[in-house]
Order: sequence, then structure tokens, then C-alpha cells
Amino acid sequence: MDKNMRSRIYLLVLVIAIFVVWNYRKNKAASSFYLQGVTMGVIPYNIKYQDKEQRDFQKQIDSLLVDFNQALSTYVPNSEISVFNKEGKVRFDFPYFPEVLNASKEVYEKSDGYFDPTVGPLVDAWGFGDGKSFSLDSAQVDSILEYVGFEKVNFSESEVWKSIDGIKLNFSAIAKGQAIDVVAEYLIKQGIDNLMVEIGGEVRAKGKNEEGEIWTIGIEIPDENRVGGLFDAIILENHGMATSGNYRNFKIIEGKKVAHTIDPKSGYPKMVTLLSATVIAPTCMYADAYATACMAMGLEKAKAMILNDPSLDCYFIYADENGNTQTYISPNLKGKTTNNL
Repeated sequence: MDKNMRSRIYLLVLVIAIFVVWNYRKNKAASSFYLQGVTMGVIPYNIKYQDKEQRDFQKQIDSLLVDFNQALSTYVPNSEISVFNKEGKVRFDFPYFPEVLNASKEVYEKSDGYFDPTVGPLVDAWGFGDGKSFSLDSAQVDSILEYVGFEKVNFSESEVWKSIDGIKLNFSAIAKGQAIDVVAEYLIKQGIDNLMVEIGGEVRAKGKNEEGEIWTIGIEIPDENRVGGLFDAIILENHGMATSGNYRNFKIIEGKKVAHTIDPKSGYPKMVTLLSATVIAPTCMYADAYATACMAMGLEKAKAMILNDPSLDCYFIYADENGNTQTYISPNLKGKTTNNL
């Protein structure tokens, strides 16, 4: 056998081997993974994905979330946000703080200030944070409002600082969504096409579930006496989804039910006809922030804001003038719900 013939045979064998490996990988069944854990202190997470390479990303995801908490958890004493709140200034070691600052500024401006990460002192004063429940008079509210307003926070690419003492940041209304995006983007970079990431009820989904269907995510009944019951469900395709509502977190102060949603403009808790606001956005971070803004501004303003932004959709559950439960679904979302389970 001459050299040319041997070379041709070797080349043919190599081509066949490459084809066999490629065909095997192409037709290899993807394994389904279901990861669970706790982050941000006590908040559970659930992650589902499919991977033909059968990789378990639990350790990598937990490591990402530890770093995330080191940047933005107010329960970690030496986190970047804790240092900022105590000392008034901090330099960034992680990418998460500047990312959430930029997103917060955008939503703060587009929501006309109804989304405001500096509202924490009011939340505490009304008893929904670290403080005790009590009623505030107008003078007390006005004095606290001096330290509320995201425009009083200054930041650059490398650091953040306060313009006045007394300002505090708390990203609880956007951080879960951001953490979900961090995990989802990590999985996508690993070549995962089908995934669902949920932290504390907020969700981001891509591709299809293990049954080969687009992910369907439930919306809870907005009733503290029916926790866990589903009102409806949304077909979620390559988007983030977050729900905000007053039906779980409220207090009775001087015989009155007081909602945990604080109007950052007036300084008072806002009991509105909007019972829950579900927002769908390209990322869960933005869905989370806009859902909070919707609850603070109320039904009509929330409708107008969503309709003015083609990247957003919403599912609102509200009480009409007779106290009956009604829904508002943005036009692009119609046909993507399961119509009241």
C-alpha cells in the first residue's frame, strides 16, 4: 500500500470518527437537573435546567450567590452595601453594585420616582423593616423624607457615595431579580438553552421544560388566607417575571390595615385598589423593580407606564369600586395566560 493510499484511509477514518462523535453529541439525551438551596439569608431558590453534558452546577451557583450577597446583602455586616450605609462611601469589588445602581437610576426616572431604593428609613419607621410598628405623624414623616430620594446617591464606575448623611440603600425590591439574572446568565454562558431560575417567587425562564413545552409560571391568588393558591399562569418565554403585592406583608396599626408598600413621595403606606402587580421584562431585575413601582403608583399610573414601554408587559389584579376582583392584562400578554386556573 503506497503512502497516498494510507493517507486517504487515515483521512477517511478521521472523518468518520468526527462524524460519529458529532452525531452522538447531537442525539445525546439531555439530563434534567433540579437544584435547590437558600440565599440572602432565608430566601429559597429553585433551578431547573437540561444539559447534554450532564453537568451539576450547584457549587458554582452557590459561589456566585455568596459573592452577590457580599456585594448587596444588608444582612452581611461587611458587604459593600452595609459599608456604604455605615460609612457613606464604598469602592466596588464586585460588578453587582454598579449594575444595580444603573438599573435603579433608570427605573427611578422612568417611574417618576415611585421606585426608590432609598425608601428604607420610611419602611423601617412604619414597622416593615427592623423597626417596631407605630403610627407616625406628619412632622415625623417629613423629617424622614429628607433622607429619601435616589438623586441623593452619587456613583461612578468604581464607587458610590452619599450626598448627605442619613441616606441608606436597600435593594430588596430589585436584588432577587438581579440574582436570578446572574444565575441565568451563568447557565446560558455554559451552553444551557433550557432553564428556569426562581428565587423567592421571582422567575426567569429560557427555552422549554423537560416535557418540551414553554415554561408556565403561576400567579398567586392575592389573598393572605389562600397562600399558595394560583389565580392564573403565564406562558413565559425567554423573559423575567416578578410579582409585587400587599396581601402578605401588612400590619394593623391603631386598628387599620397598613400596607408595606410605601409611597416614596408622600412617605405614607399606600393602600390602593391594585392587589398584585406582575411584570414581564427581558430580565428579571427590571421585572422586579417595575413590579414594585406599579404597586407604589397605583393602577392607572401603572397601566400608563407599562403601555409606554414596549419592553414591558403586565398582569394586574385589582379590586373595582364594588370590591370585586378584576384583572388587567397588557395587550401583548393576551393569549399567553391559562385564563384563571
